[in-house]
Amino acid sequence: MKRILLTGLVFISVLFGSGSAVKGDNLYSENYLNNRYPLLKKPYIKLPLGSIKPKGWMRQQLEIMRDGMTGNLDVVYEKVMGKRNGWLGGDGDVWERGPYWIDGLLPLAYILEDKRLIEKVKPWIEWTLASQKADGYFGQDTDRPNEPGLQRDNAMDWWPKMVMLKVMQQYYSATGDQRVIQFLDNYFRYQLKQLPSNPLDKWTFWGSQRGGDNLMIVYWLYNITGEKYLLDLGELIHKQTFNWTDIFLNQNHLSRQHSLHCVNLAQGFKEPVVYYQQSKDYKHLEAVDKAVSVMRHTIGLPTELWAGDELLRFGNPVYGSELCTAVEMMFSLEEILEVTGNTHWADYLERIAYNVLPTQVTDTYSARQYYQQVNQVSVTRNWRDFTTPHDDTDILFGELTGYPCCTSNLHQGWPKMVQNLIYATGDNGVAALVYAPCEAKVKVGDGKTLLLREETNYPFDEAIAFHFGFEDKKVKESFFPFRFRVPAWCTQPDIRLNGEKLSLDTQPGEIVSISRNWKTGDVLNVEFPAQVDISYWYDGGAVVERGPLLYALKMNEKWEKKNIEKEYVAKYGSWYFEVTSDSPWNYAFMKKNLQKESLPAGFVVEKKALKDGVYPWNVDNAPLQIRTKANRIPSWTLYRGSAGPIPFNTQQGKDYTDTEETIELIPYGCTTLRIAQFPVR
Repeated sequence: MKRILLTGLVFISVLFGSGSAVKGDNLYSENYLNNRYPLLKKPYIKLPLGSIKPKGWMRQQLEIMRDGMTGNLDVVYEKVMGKRNGWLGGDGDVWERGPYWIDGLLPLAYILEDKRLIEKVKPWIEWTLASQKADGYFGQDTDRPNEPGLQRDNAMDWWPKMVMLKVMQQYYSATGDQRVIQFLDNYFRYQLKQLPSNPLDKWTFWGSQRGGDNLMIVYWLYNITGEKYLLDLGELIHKQTFNWTDIFLNQNHLSRQHSLHCVNLAQGFKEPVVYYQQSKDYKHLEAVDKAVSVMRHTIGLPTELWAGDELLRFGNPVYGSELCTAVEMMFSLEEILEVTGNTHWADYLERIAYNVLPTQVTDTYSARQYYQQVNQVSVTRNWRDFTTPHDDTDILFGELTGYPCCTSNLHQGWPKMVQNLIYATGDNGVAALVYAPCEAKVKVGDGKTLLLREETNYPFDEAIAFHFGFEDKKVKESFFPFRFRVPAWCTQPDIRLNGEKLSLDTQPGEIVSISRNWKTGDVLNVEFPAQVDISYWYDGGAVVERGPLLYALKMNEKWEKKNIEKEYVAKYGSWYFEVTSDSPWNYAFMKKNLQKESLPAGFVVEKKALKDGVYPWNVDNAPLQIRTKANRIPSWTLYRGSAGPIPFNTQQGKDYTDTEETIELIPYGCTTLRIAQFPVR
């Protein structure tokens, strides 16, 4: 066994046979396109779209999206996504919403190989390609008078084009359509000429705040064409982008309220790391690390997001967190993980995906929630303490309640996560850094196509089986490294190759790398034993964690569909769901039960088998449950429809009941109503 230093991370290489070594300082990949000099080589490389297929509960999740809003938004939200949309050549919406939808619909369509969805995507691609002018500009260029429910101005804004650049990149990845390369080359030459006089923030500030989305596609094209002007354009875009590096390193935006827009922070978060590929200045990595450290004690929520409704707030569990923030931060983390290889970002990604995302959209993907609350005990139309309320519709579940941007943008979350479940490595190997059931085709070693199947019910179960085979049945083996992540919460994984236990000195957060002649039929079994842990957040509230999952109070949930008043239908849709409960929720944990030595006996974990075809992300089907004891605080009551603030444990006297009750906790992602952050007494 060797320890090899690779891009700042310790990799454990388990050696079998002769000549087996990980090429620690050679990140050139013959099988997939890595960064071209002088850009920094990446340790991990995304596979072509469609190479990874979801299995088990993850495939079910994508199929629900297909049958729900994602696959039918042109009908559900016809006013914006129908034939009048400007990105189809119509006189309707010309800004971000159409590209947002296609940015999620396209990967869903090609991952599922769904012909119906692919046919919905194609007109958006073809119109966009055909719209390009001789100077390289593409998209609509005409502002039209205001029409309620549509965004018909700022047609030439740089920002919505950035979303469409991501769409075109994904389309090329799925199809190899060479028209995309010329299209992007024409546009980026146009940008290089225009940006000095028409900067990213000329039409709106969104373009400068979100310039990292533009920058990453510039680098992607450079890796294909090698055109040097693209590096000049990269420098120009970085200079015109909001200085996220300085914000994170030297300013106090993350330590004060109302300083930034919640989604801009999620999208801007990746920009320092994207630019790091060109700058190679370590401060750009330090910036995002410091941002996480600061947010943990200011605006941070236990979900790893932040309070922002829409402006940043301190991390009170009844402040809102926008759905767009979740999916955009997931995408930023996926980009950061590929560039840095730092497993911290994979843990971060799973925390958001497996806690926030399932609970903010209904089981059938027919409605979504604009803001969610960590402590959310009533989803009703009440005046809540949000910085940017929308006629008190923000936490209702509807098609357009709150604000319509999330209706358009939520779709990228799960499909893009699937795209990041398996990576090629810079030394012609393969890596699994984020876990979910899937199978992938990956070129490895000297170009052989590996068929890798990941069997697991993760995150509901911590056991994973990796099955190895080859597309060409004549190929029986190939030498390459296989890497997987040890989550930061796991102290001692159990690793078995073909039934034989491997004795490895691993540490939480490390990468394990096994280099050998992998053979058809090989099975690598990995189990990450998870333990109950307690973390403390805003006002000392205690949060129960186990593995990648947070746990929340299980409450009875009564869903009731209601109609919107006629005068609000155009803005918020014609209906919404309220969710209420008759369950008590004002519980506190006793400090004596939260001591580390008390947790195994005081928090009893119960597992149920995950049944095929049964949707796991709800109260009725939750595969995991924790039973524990708690006492009620009678004075902790509703305030403007929400749970009141976490009550302080004052020196004035006891405010909790003497009766200790047994309560049930289930995964946060399975709840709609919940207490996830408990007072401590």
